[in-house]
Amino acid sequence: MTTLSKTGQLRDLEGQHRLLLRLVELSVTLNSTLDLETLLQLITATATELLDCEAASILLFDEKHPRLFFAAATGSDPAKLAEIPVPIEGSLAGTIFRTNQPLIMNDVQQDPRHYSLVSDHIKFKIKTLLGVPMPIKDRTMGVLEAVNKRDGVFTASDVSILSVTAAHAAIAINNARLLMATQRALEKVKETNQIKNRFLALASQELRTPLDIIIGYGTFLQRDAINKLSDHTNQVLNAATQLRSLLDQMNNLTLLQADEMEMSQEKTPIQDVLNSALDEIKYFAAKRDLQLVYAFPDDPIYVNLDPEKTTLAFVNLLNNAIRFSPKESEIVIGATKQGDQVMTWVQDNGIGIPADKLQKIFEEYYQIEPPNTLRYSGLGIGLTIAKGLIEAQGGKIWAESEGAGKGSTFKVIMPAA
Repeated sequence: MTTLSKTGQLRDLEGQHRLLLRLVELSVTLNSTLDLETLLQLITATATELLDCEAASILLFDEKHPRLFFAAATGSDPAKLAEIPVPIEGSLAGTIFRTNQPLIMNDVQQDPRHYSLVSDHIKFKIKTLLGVPMPIKDRTMGVLEAVNKRDGVFTASDVSILSVTAAHAAIAINNARLLMATQRALEKVKETNQIKNRFLALASQELRTPLDIIIGYGTFLQRDAINKLSDHTNQVLNAATQLRSLLDQMNNLTLLQADEMEMSQEKTPIQDVLNSALDEIKYFAAKRDLQLVYAFPDDPIYVNLDPEKTTLAFVNLLNNAIRFSPKESEIVIGATKQGDQVMTWVQDNGIGIPADKLQKIFEEYYQIEPPNTLRYSGLGIGLTIAKGLIEAQGGKIWAESEGAGKGSTFKVIMPAA
C-alpha cells in the first residue's frame, strides 16, 4: 500500500471520528435542551454543518389538519414558512413522510413533486435535496431536509448522517412538546385553582355578614325566650354557629392554599394550646357522652408556635375524633418531649382508617365514605387545614390506625423551643 493511500485512509478515519464526536455532542445537547424554538434552530444548523449544504429545514405533521408545515429552516423566518401548508400527497416531503423512506433528489427542478411554492415564497432556489423521516416510537412525526450540497451531490453516507440526526431530533422535539403540554396543563390548573380560591374567599366573606346578623339577633332573642321558644332559638344559634365555623374553615383553607396565612410564632407551653383546643370542643364531646382523657404533664413543655393557629389545628383534630367516635367512648390527647422535639397526639376508638387511606385523608375535600352514603357530616377540609397549619410552622403530622373499626391516632411533631 502506498504512502499516499495510507494518508487518504487516515484522513477518512479522522473525518469519521470528527463526525461521530459531532453526533455525540449533538445528542447530548438535544437531550439537555427543552425549549422547542432553540431545539429547532439547533437541529437545522447542525444538519447544515454536518452535510456541508446551504440550508436545512424541519417539517412537522399537523395532526388537526392532515398536512405538513415548516417548523424551522436555516436562515428563514419561521413565521413566514409556517404560512405554507405542504400537502401529504404530491410533494417531496409528503412522499418521504408517507413512505417513511429517505429520498435523494440531485435535480429537484425536474421532479414534478417539487413544491415550488416554498421556493417562491422565501426566494430560495432548491437544486439538490435530501430528505429523511423523523421517527418517534411507531410513528413518523415529520421530515428533516437538507438542500443544495455545496460540493457535489448527496450520497448514501449523507443519508446515514441525516437519519441519525433526525432520530435524535425527533426524540428531543417530542420531549419538548410533552414539557410544553405539561406546562400548559399546570397553568390551566393553577388558573382554575385561583378562580376557586377567589370564589371561596368571596363567598365566605359575603355569607359572613348576614350570618353575623342572624347570630346577633338570635343571641338577643335568647335572653327573653322561654320554654319552646328558647329551644327554637338555641337551635337557630347552633345552626348559625356551625355554619360560621364552616365559613371560617373555607377561609383558612383558601389562605393556606394561597400561601397568605400569617403566622406569629412565640414561645408557648404546648399544654396551653391543648387546653384551649379542649375548651372549644368540650360542649360537642359532652353531647356524645365522650370522655376526654388528658395525657400530658403539668410542667410546661415549650414550643415556638402561633398559639391561635396551632389551637385551630388541634380543634380540627379533636372535632375529627368526635365525629368518628362511638358514643360513650374516650378520646385521649397527650404530649411529651422527645429530645429536641415535642410529640402530641389525639387518639380515638372510632371507625379507624384503612392502611391505603392514611395519606389520602389529609387531601382537601376527601372523605373515606362515598359522597352518596355519608353517615358523618363535614366538608373534608379539617384535616387538610390542620396539616397545613402544622407544616407551615416546621412541624409534621400523620395518622396511624390498625384498620377499620380499630380507632385512629393523629400524631404531631414540632421543634421544642
